[in-house]
Amino acid sequence: MVLKVCVGSACHIKGSEQVIQILQKCIKEFHMEDKIVLKASFCLGKCTEAVSVTVDEGKQVFSLSPQNTADFFKNIIKKVI
Repeated sequence: MVLKVCVGSACHIKGSEQVIQILQKCIKEFHMEDKIVLKASFCLGKCTEAVSVTVDEGKQVFSLSPQNTADFFKNIIKKVI
């Protein structure tokens, strides 16, 4: 699985660095280093929303914040893998 997190200007201001750190922590906590590749990306087209994240090049763009990233990982990502 590939998770792409936008690090463009709007997402950076809205906390993309923290989102990446939380995702890294979750990946390590649940021992999924061999199952998930975390990548930075520039604009994913949802600049007016929170930090944009795609899963496996999917068409769905999730809008995350530092406050909801851990729940996203536990409720969405863990269930897919």
